Amino acid sequence: MARVLRAAALTAGLATTGFGLYGLLSDAFITEPAGVLRWAVGALVLHDGLWLPAVCLTGALLAAAGPARRPVLRGWLIVAATLTAVGLPAVALSGRDTGNPTLLPSPYLRNWLLLLAATAAIALLLALARRRRPDPDPDPDPDR
Repeated sequence: MARVLRAAALTAGLATTGFGLYGLLSDAFITEPAGVLRWAVGALVLHDGLWLPAVCLTGALLAAAGPARRPVLRGWLIVAATLTAVGLPAVALSGRDTGNPTLLPSPYLRNWLLLLAATAAIALLLALARRRRPDPDPDPDPDR
């Protein structure tokens, strides 16, 4: 069953990648595919050179900080960092006069903070629910 699921995921991923490449090469509005390629390489370098090591280091530090390994906190930090990475450009550019009032019409800082607060509340509820739930298989020998 796992082999079938892996094959289906691989097929879906390859189909999505092919569709994206087809769109990149055939879209009339993309006049400089090399610029898109530079952007993609830059995003890959940022992801693998900055984002991934930061997430792994933070996760390792949190895992070492306590016996419960804090999975909800680690998950929320990943969500918060993702929201920040996606929303930071709009937050940084909001309030600037671009000459086009429809370019950045929303209060992005407020919305970003509301999203962080909402996801933090959900993470807190999940952490409280995990704390209340009894351990189904308490390990009498933790050194095992």
